[in-house]
Amino acid sequence: MEIIPGIHAIRHTFSIPVAPGAILNRFVYSYLIVGETITLIDTGVAGSEAGIFDYIRSIGCVPSDIALIILTHSHPDHIGAARAIRQATGCSIAAHRGEKAWIEEVDLQNRERPVPGFFMLVGGSVKVDRELSDGELLTPEETGIQGDMQVIHTPGHSLGSLSLFMPEEGVLFSGDTIPVPGTIPVYDDLAASVESIRRLRNVAGIRILLPAWDEPGRDDEAYQQMDRALSYLQAVHEAVLASTEDGTTDIMELTRKTAAALGLPPQAAGPLLARTLAANLKEKGRKNLLEKSPHL
Repeated sequence: MEIIPGIHAIRHTFSIPVAPGAILNRFVYSYLIVGETITLIDTGVAGSEAGIFDYIRSIGCVPSDIALIILTHSHPDHIGAARAIRQATGCSIAAHRGEKAWIEEVDLQNRERPVPGFFMLVGGSVKVDRELSDGELLTPEETGIQGDMQVIHTPGHSLGSLSLFMPEEGVLFSGDTIPVPGTIPVYDDLAASVESIRRLRNVAGIRILLPAWDEPGRDDEAYQQMDRALSYLQAVHEAVLASTEDGTTDIMELTRKTAAALGLPPQAAGPLLARTLAANLKEKGRKNLLEKSPHL
């Protein structure tokens, strides 16, 4: 769908097999920015290239118009089709240096962050041509689109997660930086996640928020989505702390208890949620996440 002239959202649905006979149904967005060439933000899971190419043709362009892919981070649902798209178009790929190793060597990612069905979701490793840094401006000459695009390093969900802001349009692409209440929270660094959301919350002039795992938000709703995300992180943290009050130390038992307390489905209590809650345990002495941390 076209969000505003020149910016399009493509919704990819997929399933993760979390246990025999149990799956999690998910979706993720890719975004096209269409100018003299096309900049693609994230690629969806393996096989998503077919839908991306069909959509590009439907708007009167061709897949080879893709000149640049920007990966907001390295997780399977964002890089899954990157290799296939690169092979089909010859485009360049950009990402933060903190994500480069997992993009260029997906076997390493699978070893260090195993996800059920990983190799169903990821089409293979792909070279990162350009490392992006916080505060960097991508110019029209580099992207083929009008106006500058600002790179904002927003770690927490992952080490090198990026958001991208187009100030002239007031459009913020936030990747997975902003968690969605009621869904499985995913982050490696809780304190960094809180501060990244706060940083985006302080960006003036956001008219359209385009996250990867939530619906677009406009004007005040964009900022409200961030406020709800911060409140959700606090609720998750309180649930983790409550689950440890009886002395529970086993991470999977803690994960099951916390998932139940949050009203998440039983199949959510797997390795990804356990990894997230381990990040909460590192902040166990910090009861209120919404108070400014003295070390940040």
